This record gives sequence, C-alpha cells and structure tokens, in this order.
Amino acid sequence: MKTRSHLKSVSLVALGLVLLLSACKSEYEKVESRELASGKTVNELFLGLSLGMDRKEFFETCWDLNKQGILNNGPGELSVEYNVDLPSGNPAKMRFYPKFEEDKIYLMPVEFTYESWAPWNEELSADKLREDVVGLFKEWYGPDFFEVSNEDKSLIAFVKIDGNRRIRIFKKHVSIIRAEIVDLKIQKELAKEPA
Repeated sequence: MKTRSHLKSVSLVALGLVLLLSACKSEYEKVESRELASGKTVNELFLGLSLGMDRKEFFETCWDLNKQGILNNGPGELSVEYNVDLPSGNPAKMRFYPKFEEDKIYLMPVEFTYESWAPWNEELSADKLREDVVGLFKEWYGPDFFEVSNEDKSLIAFVKIDGNRRIRIFKKHVSIIRAEIVDLKIQKELAKEPA
C-alpha cells in the first residue's frame, strides 16, 4: 500500500515539474518548437533569393539585378547593396551577403542604415529605423512578429518563425539595424557539430 501511494505522489510531483517547466518555457521557445514540429518549409528571402539557393544561382541572380540597376556593389568586399523603400519614406540602404553551408544559402544577414543618418537627427535614430525595418518585414513576410528581450530590456529583437525560417531584427549599432534570416534546421545541425 505504501508503495502504491508513494508512486502516486512521485508521479504527481513529476507531473507538477513537467507542467512547471513547460510553463517556464519562453514564448520564443514555444513558437520555435511548434514551428519546427510543423514540418513546414519556407525558404523565401527577398528579390528572388531564397534559403537553400546554391552559390552559383545567388551570384547569377544578383548579377542580373545589378544589370537592371536594382542592386549595386556594397562598400565592403563581400556585400550587395539595395536602395530600399521603407514605410516612413526615408531613403535607406540595405546591405546583405549570405552565409553558405555545402554551397547553399542557410543564413542571410542584412543591415539597414538611413542614408542621411546623423547622431543629432532624432528622426533618423536606430529606434525609428528598427520600427521602419519591422514595418517593411511585416509587408514582406506577414504580421506575426513578436518582441523578445532580456530582463532589463537593454536588448530587444523582433522575431518571426515560419516552419524552418526564423527572422530576427535587432539594433546592431547607433545607426544600423540588423536582420538575420536563417534556416533553423540547418543552424541547429551546425550547432551540434564540434568546432
């Protein structure tokens, strides 16, 4: 009799711990788990580019867009530049260059800057730029972005996860907002590999 009641109380404690741990899961962890479990694959990036696109096709697409005057070489050795129309109407530059795994795009880092940014111009602050970039990405990828931050709110990111694709937008510098679009499945596999 004691054994049966002991097992029952241990089971209730274990169930309580599972419920407590699942309640402690952050909104981000819940969304990520749900989306990865969905099996949905979303590879769309922008300008005809996509996750999983091979290196050769990436260069050909950028070359064609460059010939049309849509893309330019960026200021860095490995960057592509696009004059982007943000919701505020303030002119901005969008610079990007993907990371490849097995010659296919798995991560697309993108940086945005207002063309006329200056430290004294509050209308072109990083907070305004982040608001603009989130607005643009909602137009491109849909509305379901949510805010993720650390306890003191010193680091804030806006995130959207669709199946395998995670989009994260955050302040990199006083004048730069960075977005990272990644294939979460590949990123998690790479994280498992020894350095």
